[in-house]
Amino acid sequence: MARGSQRGRPQQQRRKGAANRPRRDEEGIIPILARAVREVESAVARRSAMPEVRTKFQVVALLAREERNRVKDDESLSDAKRADELKRLDGIATILAQTAARDSTLFTLLAEDAEISDSAKDLRREMLRRAGVEVEEEPEPEAVEEDLATAQRRVVPQSVLSRQLANPFLTPDFTAAAPRNVHPRRLAGWELLEPLFRSFEQADKGAPSSMELPEPSSLQTPTGRELMLHQAQVVAAAAEGHRTFLLADEPGLGKTAQALLAAHAANAYPLLVAVPNVVKTNWGREVGLWTPDKKVTVLHGDGNDVDGFADVFVVNYEILDRHLGWLGTHGFRGMVVDEAHYIKNKTSQRSQNVLEIADRIRARVARPLMMALTGTPLINDIEDFRAIWQFLGWIDEKKPLGDLMECLEETGLVPTDPGFFRAARQCVLEQGIVRRRKIDVASDIPARRVADLPVELEGEAGRSIRKAEAELARRMVERYDRALQTRTSGVVVDGIDHDLVRRVATWEREETASNNGENVFGMLRRIGQAKAGLAADYTAQLARNVGKVVFFAKHIDVMDLAEETFASRGIQYSSIRGDQTTPVRQRNIDAFVNDPEVHVAVCSLTAAGVGINLQVASNLVLAELSWTDAEQTQAIDRVHRIGQTEPVTAWRVIATQTLDTRIAELIDRKAGLAARALDGAGEEAEGAIDLQTEALVALLTAALEEREGAAR
Repeated sequence: MARGSQRGRPQQQRRKGAANRPRRDEEGIIPILARAVREVESAVARRSAMPEVRTKFQVVALLAREERNRVKDDESLSDAKRADELKRLDGIATILAQTAARDSTLFTLLAEDAEISDSAKDLRREMLRRAGVEVEEEPEPEAVEEDLATAQRRVVPQSVLSRQLANPFLTPDFTAAAPRNVHPRRLAGWELLEPLFRSFEQADKGAPSSMELPEPSSLQTPTGRELMLHQAQVVAAAAEGHRTFLLADEPGLGKTAQALLAAHAANAYPLLVAVPNVVKTNWGREVGLWTPDKKVTVLHGDGNDVDGFADVFVVNYEILDRHLGWLGTHGFRGMVVDEAHYIKNKTSQRSQNVLEIADRIRARVARPLMMALTGTPLINDIEDFRAIWQFLGWIDEKKPLGDLMECLEETGLVPTDPGFFRAARQCVLEQGIVRRRKIDVASDIPARRVADLPVELEGEAGRSIRKAEAELARRMVERYDRALQTRTSGVVVDGIDHDLVRRVATWEREETASNNGENVFGMLRRIGQAKAGLAADYTAQLARNVGKVVFFAKHIDVMDLAEETFASRGIQYSSIRGDQTTPVRQRNIDAFVNDPEVHVAVCSLTAAGVGINLQVASNLVLAELSWTDAEQTQAIDRVHRIGQTEPVTAWRVIATQTLDTRIAELIDRKAGLAARALDGAGEEAEGAIDLQTEALVALLTAALEEREGAAR
């Protein structure tokens, strides 16, 4: 690749000064990346994707992306030099894509929220130094620890200090048997985390989706409330001594009640509950409903009104950093993480705070009750399991721990053996994965359906959107043609080169993200704005004909327009948004649920899509498309849950002849991930896909097919 850029120069010019200076195409970071990517390609071709190979693949991709942006912005380069550098970088990108095609798990390393390990950071610095680039050193560990200690001292509420003074000798609790520190034997030297994740991606049809649970002795709570069988089973498991649960029941099956009653059965008090802000108040209410003998305190801000002597402490993710110090030493015997998919990105501060508190609880209590609650543990990829499993103590950064490692050893299998994936998946399930579907355990809940409602965008807004899509497609077609013309690999593809289509779509997404150009996110928002009036009109008709309706949208301006429409029609509505205070939000929820005159709840998909009960309605309108099936499902399950007495219909408003249609299809395809990995559905469905890139792929492919059809 490096020699290729010298072609076309006069022979005399190439020789001039060769003995006195390095060749220009061997300077800088590009030749280093070219050699590294060939090493990765060779290793993967030998089916050797060991951790160091994966690390090198990720670092090459990151540095190539950085170098591409630098070259494009470097005004000192001539047009010819810039084109030459970009061409060499395209060659590296081509090899990366071909390599990832051999091992699809490498694609997860290219995601925007992919974790960058310490070894990857070290390799990146080493490559940059070899290229002659000055690299800023990482802060010394002592400084990091000092900063953390300072952060931990930020807030200690007075009531907590009083509790500490009342219990000055609060000692660690190791009365239960400490977890075993199991060292790998047969599996020593094997990379095990990736095979564990893959064991869920490759689940057989009909494979179990839940650990075995005991039969409960009673379906009543200590206060006489009735439980459903599936709820009582989890409580019975906690009573028998099981202490870690990934409670992944479908939304609407009462996970909050199960967690609170499991804590009661395990006597896991004081109990810490970390939740999204939108459901914080509701958790306080649920504690009083299911375990009225336990005192609950809900933390707000600096915690000035917190009760340090309470049994249950409810805190939202956003303020965890203010309370890290005392939360880690308060003597909690259990921790619940609600909507646990919120911590899937391990590089986020939210995830790091949760994992740190969990580790400090385990350091003081031998077998604390640890529960992760989420109806949608998989949003984008199997890797979403990683942070949740680490919170539960099943794995650390590099390997399985304790009982999970022992179970894997007892299988007598290694990752290359037939049957390893099936056995490994069962080992993980028995650590505490509990997944039940409504269709299986709550047959009394009426059916639900998603009905697509096609609408035609007319007027200037519709014309503008279609023109923008056409311009985007034209721009990508031109880029595709240029890439074909400058290709040097010698590869000839008959018809549309779908690998190149994907690369062009990826380049387009990366460039529009960096230069604020027209992108799929922006287009989808414009489509949502254009659909807003039509969706609001349909909602108003539903409200007059069937009663209460829930209206979901992603953007504030769409919600504003809908509310204006309802007000002009004389329809009373209640608004549930992310910028509301908790008391205001709860008043608006109560108004929709309890006031017969309030016919519509106008809800934000992000602020009202989790943790609230709106089953007083049986119809909802999805005015804008979500970027994940999980977000769409969460919204529907605000209505389709225990307590619903009527069939539920979600009306999904889709703008025809626009990207809206393609994205709706992509969302439906993406829904297969959870079906296969969690429920053992055995469905042929794609793994991790980036919807923005896939939408661009679909747009470019359609444009190329149309051109080919016209040429015939």
